[in-house]
Amino acid sequence: MIITDTHTHIYSEAFETDQDEMMQRAIENGVTRFFVPAIDSTYTDAMYAIEASYPEHVFLMMGLHPTHVKENYQQELLHVENELKKRFVESSDRKFYAIGEIGIDLYWDKTFLKEQQEAFRYQIQLAKKYKLPIVIHCRDAFEEVFEVLELEKGDDLFGIFHCFTGTIQDANRAIGYNMKLGIGGVVTFKNGKIDTFLNQISLDHIVLETDAPYLAPVPYRGKRNESSYLVNVLEKLSGIYGESEKEIAAITTQNSTDIFGV
Repeated sequence: MIITDTHTHIYSEAFETDQDEMMQRAIENGVTRFFVPAIDSTYTDAMYAIEASYPEHVFLMMGLHPTHVKENYQQELLHVENELKKRFVESSDRKFYAIGEIGIDLYWDKTFLKEQQEAFRYQIQLAKKYKLPIVIHCRDAFEEVFEVLELEKGDDLFGIFHCFTGTIQDANRAIGYNMKLGIGGVVTFKNGKIDTFLNQISLDHIVLETDAPYLAPVPYRGKRNESSYLVNVLEKLSGIYGESEKEIAAITTQNSTDIFGV
């Protein structure tokens, strides 16, 4: 059984003392594909290092996280574009499988909303240029995210709505923009709400994720999350959909392949 974690920050400082042990626990649990989102330029070297350590398991994204859109966001976007150029123009060996994570976050700070919107749209256009999917971060900003997606909609817009926490209406709207729904630990929370309607969404639209080291599923809620805990999300989805864990792992892994091309 191959399980795919479509969103995990395995290069995080939270794993600096036991990164290899954490990776081995995940692999032993069947989680053998790790899709790794970017945050900003300060994490790039750490991302490349984990890719070098686990080249058969780790697949990188490139992008600027919305909470890291600050006064220097244009410089950060230039870094994103330069890294992409190395791959797609200069033909370096490094590969990127998505532009992410990108989007809008109004939970912590609304100061840079305009800049977040600009950075989000610019990176969507980069994704289209390089024929890559996008991986969306959205927190307290569904309407703002949908406004940008509406401007950029088309057959060349596709990807994953990471850490989906919206309503069934939001889910169907996201799917309408060619987005899969990234389902992680929140589905196991008593107040998570998405478990109440998720069985109305076809598994064809679902991918699995942890967002490690954040949002650990029950029974680890409140602790550091890691990719091995994806089996707890899989168990919960098995109950929701009435399908075996093996079947859900197969479908969601295929969905991830359809998005990322690998």
